[in-house]
Amino acid sequence: MQEPDISPAEAAVAFPWGRAGAYGTMAAQHDVECEETGVTATAGRRRITYSPKVFLPLTHLCRDRCGYCTFAQSPARATAPYMALDDVLAVARAGAAAGCHEALFTMGEFPEDRYTVARQWLDEHGYASTVAYVAHAAQVVLDETGLLPHVNAGALGRGDLALLRRVSPSQGMMIETLNPHLPAHRGAPDKDPERRLFTLHAAGELGIPFTTGILVGIGESRSDRVVALEAIATAHRRHGHVQEVIVQNFVPKQDTLMRDHPACPLDVLVEAIELARAILPADVHLQAPPNLVDDPGVLIDAGIDDFGGISPVTADHVNPERPWPHVDELRRVVEERGLALAPRLTVYPEFVLDAERWLDANVRFPVLDRSDAEGLGRDDPGAVFPERHEAAANVGTGAEVIQVGRRSTAWYSGADRLPAVIIPAPVRVGPAVAEVLSGVTAGQQPGIVELVTLFEARGPEVAAIADFADDLRRQVNGDAVTYVHNRNINYTNVCTFKCSFCGFSKGPASLNLRGRPYLLSNEEIVERVREAAVLGATEVCLQGGIHPDFDGDYYVDVCRAVKQAVPAMHVHGFTALEVSEGARRLREPLEAYLLRLKDAGLASLPGTAAEILDDRIREVLCPDKISTAEWLYAHEVAHGIGLRSNVTIMFGSVEQPVHWARHIMRTRDLQQRTGGFTEFVPLPFVHMASPIYLKRKARRGPTWREVVLMHAVGRIGYHGSIDNIQASWVKLGVLGAQQLLRAGVNDLGGTLMDENISRAAGAAHGQGIDPADFRAVVEPLGRTLRQRTTLYEPVEAGSLVGPAGTS
Repeated sequence: MQEPDISPAEAAVAFPWGRAGAYGTMAAQHDVECEETGVTATAGRRRITYSPKVFLPLTHLCRDRCGYCTFAQSPARATAPYMALDDVLAVARAGAAAGCHEALFTMGEFPEDRYTVARQWLDEHGYASTVAYVAHAAQVVLDETGLLPHVNAGALGRGDLALLRRVSPSQGMMIETLNPHLPAHRGAPDKDPERRLFTLHAAGELGIPFTTGILVGIGESRSDRVVALEAIATAHRRHGHVQEVIVQNFVPKQDTLMRDHPACPLDVLVEAIELARAILPADVHLQAPPNLVDDPGVLIDAGIDDFGGISPVTADHVNPERPWPHVDELRRVVEERGLALAPRLTVYPEFVLDAERWLDANVRFPVLDRSDAEGLGRDDPGAVFPERHEAAANVGTGAEVIQVGRRSTAWYSGADRLPAVIIPAPVRVGPAVAEVLSGVTAGQQPGIVELVTLFEARGPEVAAIADFADDLRRQVNGDAVTYVHNRNINYTNVCTFKCSFCGFSKGPASLNLRGRPYLLSNEEIVERVREAAVLGATEVCLQGGIHPDFDGDYYVDVCRAVKQAVPAMHVHGFTALEVSEGARRLREPLEAYLLRLKDAGLASLPGTAAEILDDRIREVLCPDKISTAEWLYAHEVAHGIGLRSNVTIMFGSVEQPVHWARHIMRTRDLQQRTGGFTEFVPLPFVHMASPIYLKRKARRGPTWREVVLMHAVGRIGYHGSIDNIQASWVKLGVLGAQQLLRAGVNDLGGTLMDENISRAAGAAHGQGIDPADFRAVVEPLGRTLRQRTTLYEPVEAGSLVGPAGTS
């Protein structure tokens, strides 16, 4: 390991108030400040986080002899100098299978400098140091399991910190105390205050999200705690890198020098937590281990917002006599206080959402792959393994890649597995959500802040929001669940635009790009329309790529051909992108062009091509596509000439809840001007064969909680403006859609004969559905299934569409 030598200049950075012995004045000042500062422990908090983890004690050998430690062992007591890589992987795989996100690597400091057996083991296995071995093991765990390493390797120098930064999204080292005279640290050269502070500041200079903390009750004074916390606060103010501070209480252990030392009293621990909350900057998270106290609720009341790592697989190897509390018990304690328990990653959301600054390129995608829209850990039950793909030999209309290797068991949009049942469920709301829902009840429209508040709900608040949304649905739509009998006709998969999420579009065959490009002739389109009419469809939905050979008259000709073949068929076709591009290629004003399309038979527009109506997100998803303003303009013009349309949102790729809120606000504003939108259709991002995911630049789609909230918050946000909320069964499955019928949804969309776009992205829910399947979903809920037209008029028996010349 590299020794963290400290120069006079570096000492000035690490000790801005002087050397480690200079306690008195600053500590006394904080004694007064903390007494005068009223800090409400639960103010502003909505959740308590924890990290689902496995504990990987890479080596118990250590050159330090701390008086309280049972983790460090001599070679005579250790089963092996180091944990073998196969054993590391076995534990990591078990953790990943159990739904963990973190692989916590712990080890003694510099064991090779004290023990010959450690040096020999490293030499025999080809590692220059313990840090070199942990770096290799961390990369293997990351590659094989997807678990995110968090490495606690001690007081390291810049070189070792930089090496680990590449494989470990976050690192940690406890300050413990800056009092250099405690008996607890005699014989522990790595607990030298200057060494610890040097590492803390070096981590900041290297941009490493860092965990540190203090150990309470090992003989230090209250003033010592103040000094240590202030030193941490100073480092964070300088570098912004301290993501959390642990306030850990000392518990005596047998077979240690401090076995007879009294345990840290609970009131001292509580006061230390309160002190930390008063001294540390507000953006530093505060953690205390819940397994070291009898009542974890006391820690919440004192001011923590994180419980640290909790493992369903491994013991706490630092405190093996104190087993982890069960997550369900922690959840009960948290929810009793009106808060929610949420899993997180090794890195906190502030750092996840600023990955370019804080994360090495090697770990950015693994972090993204396990994160939700807020940068917290995905909370669907089940395993999240890295996805590996290979090209499919014959794709047809399906995905162009197939997954190989171990499969994840967690739910994803488009996947052939059921989501967790989170509604109906017991409900409870905290003050923030309660205020928003009360405002809506009073007739107020939620703005961006209020919508984000709802989107960030967790635990019982999700069920409460779903119930509220379903009450609004009942007021507006009654108990009817509607659907439209339709057919999708994707007339070409050739597209000149480069949407990074699209697995459907192809380039020209001459470019030898992925898959077989096609373009249906008008005769083929008409034949499909006739088939749909014979089967009872009332609508055809026409969408496709923007073919380089199209001029705007292509769309006019298609509409005319369809209406000539089946005059009564409703033509629901052409996105805002298609009509805008058609008008542009003809150099024709959009209104005039839409009027020609309407005269040719176009009756309404789909809301797709909206994706996320925020141009910063569109620069990532569809940089050459129409802008937010252009999408809104196209629909406003369409509404102005009597063409209705709908609102879609494709969510779960790269955006955050604030972008969802802006999307709702912008489309709601337009609806209040025109009244032309018929429905809101959330479209969860299907990741499996999406190019942006395969290029490691997107999440795995939304979590199921986010799906439920998108539909429920959509109902609430559009209340009084858009009456119909639709669930996309092709992306969610019919049983997923059934759950959403309890969250404000009143429509199941279309029967969708020949739906190809979701299949091309990897969805597994088929290309069509029968009304009987819809009925099987609806009737067990006591709801009534009704067929509708595209514009939400009832379809009466005997009024079905037929081809020209039939009735």
